[in-house]
Amino acid sequence: MEHEESIYNLIARERIVAQKPPRYQSKFRTMAESEYKTRKQGAKTMGPAAVPLNSTRDFLKKRSGEPKLADPTSFKYPDEAARRPAVPTRKEQPMMGLQSKKDFIKTNAVENINAVPKKPTERYVDTVMGATHTLSPSGLVPNYLQKKDYGKTPGYLTRRKEEMDEAQKRYEEYVEESKREGAIKQIPQEERDEILAGLKKNWEEVHHQYQGLSVVADTAPKKARKERMEAEMKQLEKDIELIEKHRIIYIARHHP
Repeated sequence: MEHEESIYNLIARERIVAQKPPRYQSKFRTMAESEYKTRKQGAKTMGPAAVPLNSTRDFLKKRSGEPKLADPTSFKYPDEAARRPAVPTRKEQPMMGLQSKKDFIKTNAVENINAVPKKPTERYVDTVMGATHTLSPSGLVPNYLQKKDYGKTPGYLTRRKEEMDEAQKRYEEYVEESKREGAIKQIPQEERDEILAGLKKNWEEVHHQYQGLSVVADTAPKKARKERMEAEMKQLEKDIELIEKHRIIYIARHHP
């Protein structure tokens, strides 16, 4: 109907403008603006405002980015000290007139005779084709150097030492208690030396008499005397060993 011709279309009509709804604004707008202004940091994401230019002398030079190597040192082989001397050049004159009277054939023969034979390396074969390998690092034989407790004191030795220390401590306490009660006394060093010298002198006398016996003990008195002297020397040897073993000797007091 609008496209149809009508006389009413000639009458001017008032243009109606559509009203837009108000734009949405958050109720937290003012709070967000205040927080943004107070916490704002310059050049936080875009970098500094003005970047200083490099000097014209700080241009990129050739090989400036390569890593710097250590100062060169003279190379030496590990076995240089054990090497034989170099072969003389043709310009070096050999020493003339040197003679040796050493018999190299005899010397080599003696060295080979007295040399200890080299122990062969233990190996094992693991394939049908006969491939051999060293036995020690293979794990087929026990290697005690790899044990967890290698080099450590065994537990039974530690317990034995503790028992000995405890026994020595109890013995020292017993000696101190006996000394306080007057039950024992310590022999002076001079008296100990005199007793030891007397025992050794007695042993020498008995030994001298023993050497004077006849070789063949064909009678009962000779046999009994020989056995008695042997027992006496044996007892003296035990007493001498006992006194020499202990530097400090205690004896019991006899109370009436």
